[in-house]
Amino acid sequence: MNPEKLNTIEKRIKSLNNISPERKSEILSLLSELKSEIAILAESHHEHAESVSGLISVSAHEATRTERNERSLELVLEALRSSVESFESSHPHLTKIVNALSIMLSNLGI
Repeated sequence: MNPEKLNTIEKRIKSLNNISPERKSEILSLLSELKSEIAILAESHHEHAESVSGLISVSAHEATRTERNERSLELVLEALRSSVESFESSHPHLTKIVNALSIMLSNLGI
């Protein structure tokens, strides 16, 4: 994934005022871990890494829109989870991060 995409996501999360600093810190920490895992994935599975990265970008966009479409967010998060599931055995940490991030955003109503 282009590092600028993840940096853009990170900036969007940092600009949110409707979540606690602790929760924001947790999300940013997961994004940092995600950057590392995607870099590892990109070395061996470039096309799939790009797919995961694109879905992350779309999910962050949907999650931070002023007027959110909950159904669109659910669909993109499901597509992201599905995409990552195929790497669960070979990249368990990536799966863990994506699942945690999805659950965290969902629990926040994002």
